Amino acid sequence: FGSRPAARLLSLSSLPAAMQSTMRFTFIAMVLAVPAAEAVRARQSLTLQSVANPVRKVVTLLQSMQKKVEEESAAEEKLYEKFQCYCKTGGKDLSASISAAESKIPAVGSDIEASEGKLMQLKEDLKTAQVDRSAAKDAMAKATAIREKEAAAFAAEKADYDANIAAI
Repeated sequence: FGSRPAARLLSLSSLPAAMQSTMRFTFIAMVLAVPAAEAVRARQSLTLQSVANPVRKVVTLLQSMQKKVEEESAAEEKLYEKFQCYCKTGGKDLSASISAAESKIPAVGSDIEASEGKLMQLKEDLKTAQVDRSAAKDAMAKATAIREKEAAAFAAEKADYDANIAAI
């Protein structure tokens, strides 16, 4: 081996045909095995990354939660400002309504007193009208009784006069 040049060692033509085909097959197998080995190594690195990924996943999850909390905080801040505005304007409207109602209290009080006075007067008028009505009914009953007596007396007199006229 020492006396042969390096080119002769690598030459396939000096080897028997069976050995040449075996060496070619081995070379082709090695050439094809390199990409397969790379694929296996890539899969292993992905597996290692996925093993290391849970920490990254937690960090990503926390970042997304922080973003959501900030968005919700901004939305709540807007709602709070609207509520404060409503409280200020609602308070002013409420105080205006209260002062308007308080200014109406004396007028409503005097209206109530006037209505109570009118009610008492109407109750007295009703009692008087009921007494007058019962007195009128009594007077009508007396007058009807008197007229019936007078009608009976007239009928008796008329019958007497008719009998006298018929006798003549």
